[in-house]
Amino acid sequence: MTHAPSTLLPPDSGWRRRQWLQAAGAGLLLGGHGMRAAFATTPQARGQLVVVMLRGALDGLAAVPAIGDPQWNSLRPPPDTPTANPVAPLPLDATFALHPALPTLHGWYTQGQLLVAHAVASPYRERSHFDAQQLLESGGQRPFELATGWLGRALETGGQRGVALSPAMPVALRGARGASTWTPTRGAAPDADLMARIAQTYANDPALAGLLEQALAQRETLGAGTRGPGMGGGAGSAAAFAVLARQAGHFLAEPGGPDVAWLDFDGWDTHTQQVGRLQRQLGALDGGLAALREALGERWADTSVLVMTEFGRSVALNGSGGTDHGTGGVAFLAGGAVAGGRVLTDWPGLGRQALLDGRDLRPTRDVRSLLAPLVQRHLGVGQAAMARVLPGAPMATQDLWRA
Repeated sequence: MTHAPSTLLPPDSGWRRRQWLQAAGAGLLLGGHGMRAAFATTPQARGQLVVVMLRGALDGLAAVPAIGDPQWNSLRPPPDTPTANPVAPLPLDATFALHPALPTLHGWYTQGQLLVAHAVASPYRERSHFDAQQLLESGGQRPFELATGWLGRALETGGQRGVALSPAMPVALRGARGASTWTPTRGAAPDADLMARIAQTYANDPALAGLLEQALAQRETLGAGTRGPGMGGGAGSAAAFAVLARQAGHFLAEPGGPDVAWLDFDGWDTHTQQVGRLQRQLGALDGGLAALREALGERWADTSVLVMTEFGRSVALNGSGGTDHGTGGVAFLAGGAVAGGRVLTDWPGLGRQALLDGRDLRPTRDVRSLLAPLVQRHLGVGQAAMARVLPGAPMATQDLWRA
């Protein structure tokens, strides 16, 4: 990461000690916005930021298959018994396509409002969900090196506000006094034994049994909690994610609303039967992001939406029709001003010698190179503060937005 040099007063500058102290004091009294006005090297904050964390590790090669890579068909052969009406991947360019469950994202891509970053990863090279998520959210270089989050530190720099649509504060927003959480209001869960007795009582009454099943399903749909690997309290079903995403859009669209919204979406640890599970999960992601954009309304024009996950998955399928924990993965950046319609990658290839440890997609881009320009644009974080927000991060990726 390139940082601006310290500002030093030359001996012949004409500034006296009292004048310097007066200027510095004025900046402190004005707070973050005053400091932005005083130092032109700090960018002006603009628009809103939404971060979606896919907990459990999305298979980036399933979401964005490398259909043009010479090794693709041997590593991910089509099923022996295809469905009656197989749906082809949605083409992006000569090498990559989108999973057919992502038609909304594909539409954004064709409109130039979706950027796909492939073969990306954090600095983490092991395969623990908890360590990888903590590192990605804290923005450090090693797991548990930092207790606060990169978004929390960025919000605190400018005194801005963020909301996590989650019952617990995610690591990413810790450290910001302006961070809060929100979840739908719902009553305490009924006792499991009580529900079992009620179900037994209703068993011989088809009408009542059907109503009970419907009520329990509806409760599960709106419920939010930690399901599967992860440290968040994210949405555990398709409908739940859509509800939270839409609410995030409403929050950001309100006058005086928060500057940042954080969303968790669980259920991406696909060790078994991946094809059907990802069809549902990716469809839910696609529908939730569509609901977010609809709720944002005109604010979409200057909102950025980052979708990321803790690491990728193994290149080859395992014996259970799933994939195991891997390294390189994919991230999505969407928004009305995003310079999209392209796949951002230094593609390493899928040949045996190109794979990391002979099994994983080799990462060629640090995901923190995407985080840095986001906090610069949307939270006004300047170079002087970047060392604290994202310590040790690489150079920020340029040209992510249209002029």
